[in-house]
Amino acid sequence: MAELKAIFFDIDDTLYSTSEFAKAARLNSIYAMIRAGLNCNVNQCIQELKEVTEEFGPNFEHHYDRLLLRLPVESYKGINPAVIVAAGVVAYHKTKNSSLKPYDDVVETMRILSKTDIILGIITAGLKIKQAEKLVRLELLEYLEPKAIFITDQMGIGKPNLKLYKNACDSLGLPPQSCMYVGDNPITDIDPPNKLGMITVLNRRSGKYLSIVGKTSPKHTITDMWDLLKIIKEDYNITI
Repeated sequence: MAELKAIFFDIDDTLYSTSEFAKAARLNSIYAMIRAGLNCNVNQCIQELKEVTEEFGPNFEHHYDRLLLRLPVESYKGINPAVIVAAGVVAYHKTKNSSLKPYDDVVETMRILSKTDIILGIITAGLKIKQAEKLVRLELLEYLEPKAIFITDQMGIGKPNLKLYKNACDSLGLPPQSCMYVGDNPITDIDPPNKLGMITVLNRRSGKYLSIVGKTSPKHTITDMWDLLKIIKEDYNITI
C-alpha cells in the first residue's frame, strides 16, 4: 500500500450539496420574480429555468434573461423585465448567503485531517472566482494547503484531462500513487486519476451522478466523511 501524502477534494456534491442548493436557489428565484410581477406557473418556470441551465451551462451569466425570452411577453406585460431579472438574481444570492454550507461532517473531518501530516487540497472544475468563493463561504480555507488548490479555469485544463490531476500532483512534488482524490462523478473524478495511478474515492452521498458508472472502479467508496476517516486510519495507517 502506497504511503498517503495528500488528499485532493472535489467541491461540488462532495464538500456540500450542490444539487440541493441549486434546487433551492432556483425555486427562491422564481418566487421572487413572480412577486416582482412575472405571471408564470411556478412549476413551468422551474422547468424552463432548469432547461436554460442545462443548455447554456451553470456558469452562464444570463439565465434569467434567457428564461424571460422563453416565456410569452404577456407574462411580464407592463413590468420592466430588468426588475424581474434583478429580483431573481437577488433571491439567488440571498439563498447563497443562507444555504451554501458544508455537509455536517466536512468541517470536523477537515479539522481532524489537518492535524496529520497529510496535505489537504482541492481539484475542482469551474470558474476561478466562483469556485474560490465556495471555499470561502464553506469556511474551509484554514484546513487547506494554499498551494494545493487547483481550479480548471486557472489551469487551462478541464476535467477529465489527465494533465489536470498530474499537474496537481507534480506541483506538490508527489507521485500520483501517494495522492488521493475524492469526488462524486465516476467519469471525471475516478476514471482519469485511476489511469494516472492515484488513490480514488467515490463519494456516493448525493448529487446527479449517483446512478452513473464509470469505466473503472474506485479504490474506495464512501457515503460520508466518517467513512473516509475510517479508510484513512485503517487502510493507510494514519493516526487520527
